[in-house]
Amino acid sequence: MTAGLKIVAGAPAAAPRDNSLPRAVAVEFIATAFLLIAVIGSGIMAERLSGGNLAVALLANAIATGMGLLALILVCEPHSGAHMNPVVTLAAALTDGFRWRAALAYVAAQAAGAVAGVGLAHLMFDLPVIQFSRHARTGAGQWLGEIVATFGLLMVIWGCRHSRPPVTALAVASYIAGAYWFTSSTSFANPAVTLARSLTDTFSGIRPQDAPGFILAQLAGLLIALPLLRALQRAGIRVA
Repeated sequence: MTAGLKIVAGAPAAAPRDNSLPRAVAVEFIATAFLLIAVIGSGIMAERLSGGNLAVALLANAIATGMGLLALILVCEPHSGAHMNPVVTLAAALTDGFRWRAALAYVAAQAAGAVAGVGLAHLMFDLPVIQFSRHARTGAGQWLGEIVATFGLLMVIWGCRHSRPPVTALAVASYIAGAYWFTSSTSFANPAVTLARSLTDTFSGIRPQDAPGFILAQLAGLLIALPLLRALQRAGIRVA
């Protein structure tokens, strides 16, 4: 475990000490890059192999993303908390005392890692490193889907805070894979992922002009969840 880092269900209750923060930030960069490689790469492969069957492509994309996320959480949680998501980092800062200096470093690393992951996925599949997506994703229904997806993700993480780390990893990965299907937006639930997915004109993309609506919805999901997350923290109640 990283020195000075108390792990609580994927969200550190205390930020890394100054001497371990660079390592934790580097882990967040690498983990988020690999998350995007999983999302984008599996989307490209699924689209190429599904023969135009969007249901099959989405199923393959969801399974590959969930399995990749599971592995990344198990590997990276002892070193950075395996946030890979600015919403999770902000929630930790607002409820668990995660220091803002560390939170800002995490968010920057997550955004940079997400963009790097998209570029690497494109290179693997012989595509231009950066594209701008033409995949329209907008409207009240999809924004509501992102609010629901983000709220649910935070509840799963904080609900598992008293469980052993493998339980949290399994719960989060299962939730994301399922939320691909039960939310209208296919559950981005992550501002860094949303930003990066606007830079790929593939199966997993979102138009740059649609990304701000998704990010605002994700932040709304965080704000709606905060009172309950704080109440759970104060009461020490275990949920899930």
